[in-house]
Amino acid sequence: MKKGNKTVLLFDLDGTLLDSAPDLAAAINEMLISLSLKVFSQEVIRGWVGNGAKTLVERALLHSINNQSENRKFSEAEINNALAIFLTYYQQKLCVESVLYNGVKKTLLALKKQGYRLAIITNKPTIFIAPIIASYNLTDLFELQLGGDSLKERKPHPLPLLHACKVLNVSTDECIMIGDSKNDILAAKAANMQSIGLTYGYNYGEDINTHKPDWCLDTFPELIPLLDKVFS
Repeated sequence: MKKGNKTVLLFDLDGTLLDSAPDLAAAINEMLISLSLKVFSQEVIRGWVGNGAKTLVERALLHSINNQSENRKFSEAEINNALAIFLTYYQQKLCVESVLYNGVKKTLLALKKQGYRLAIITNKPTIFIAPIIASYNLTDLFELQLGGDSLKERKPHPLPLLHACKVLNVSTDECIMIGDSKNDILAAKAANMQSIGLTYGYNYGEDINTHKPDWCLDTFPELIPLLDKVFS
């Protein structure tokens, strides 16, 4: 069984548990094609992932006209229309090329067996969370799933983390936020919660250490020895 005062592990999804960039990129390019706009490589689109679907769409739209001479701007209606197109394409192909990062499932199962309570806090739209984790047979592992549209605020705002504590009836001291993005670390700091930063995933080309998580790991399986060492 787990030791120490930490009982709940809060995980980001995209870039932390799942490399979803291939399917997100495919849907973004389908959206751009339907709007007769320039498409981009998967590697370029990877750099835009991490702040939710609408921000991803906005970045794609802006980059698609970035090299044009005209000073083009998109209205809110145009952005929302593009977002609807993107979400339709993405919902049709959520888990075609997306893969769990190495060791994620084995590590999650081990943490659950040790007695940790697990939850997902992502900026991804809520509608996609359940079908994605079901595709990888992870559903029974998580007590709570919060998406970017579950509450009135999303990461880096602390509200999702504080809401998770309330729902799970635990204090922030009993939780750790684990993620690959500055949004995860900043949300944890704002909630007065400890955090673990992961160096892989999507952090806009920045070093996750810049945002000073309490611990930093290069691979997901390193979670177990870290938790054993720090909280034993």
